[in-house]
Amino acid sequence: MTGETAQEVAQDVAQRSAAAMWADDRASQALGMEILEIGPGRAVLRMTVREDMVNGHAIGHGGLTFTLADSAFAFACNSYDRRTVAAGAEIRFLAPTRLGDVLVATAVERSREARTGVYDVEVSCDDRLVATFVGRSHEIGGSLV
Repeated sequence: MTGETAQEVAQDVAQRSAAAMWADDRASQALGMEILEIGPGRAVLRMTVREDMVNGHAIGHGGLTFTLADSAFAFACNSYDRRTVAAGAEIRFLAPTRLGDVLVATAVERSREARTGVYDVEVSCDDRLVATFVGRSHEIGGSLV
């Protein structure tokens, strides 16, 4: 017996699941995202708004803010080593982002039962909330690691 607590085992599973997902997540990697934190039902990712992420209004493209939130959601809902996909999601944009802004998406599990879950994601820049996202997940079977 290793003496690990249930919380330590769950944290280890979350970290191994994130590492396995990250290895094949070409989209998040290409957008320069970084995983800052991972835990059971939780993930924090960061992305800097680059020149190729700014739209015709000289603000960050909303679709890329959505993508950051969606990636945080994906890492949070896959943190149990069960293959899980989005069943739906919505976003509310609260403030524009700008070139050079460092966005942080924090995903937290609201509920999880059977094969479905609901996750809240807040996207912020410094102390300013720029978007809120709600994702609904569905387990499709299989494991990541």
